[in-house]
Amino acid sequence: MTKLKIKTGDTVVITAGDHKGTEGKVLRVDAEKNKAIIEGANMVSKHEKPSANNPQGGIVKKEAPIHISNLALVDSKGEATRVGYEMREGKKVRVSKKSGEII
Repeated sequence: MTKLKIKTGDTVVITAGDHKGTEGKVLRVDAEKNKAIIEGANMVSKHEKPSANNPQGGIVKKEAPIHISNLALVDSKGEATRVGYEMREGKKVRVSKKSGEII
């Protein structure tokens, strides 16, 4: 299993597909499938049966997972960037490849 450079809580931009250019916050990352769920992006309609949580049931809009390769991290300047790792002050930190800033 490879190490993913995008983590929960990061702000990302979608770089490919129908939702290209959409920015959002990462809600969840599935490391085994290399997919992430982005807040407000890649919305799909799903039918749900009535349950205790949703007694009405019906059609519900929810976020579908997107492959990690179609995402780019957004740095503090608002630009899409790649992620690298460096040792700074004895700690391994994530670094923006474009600006060199710590993420």
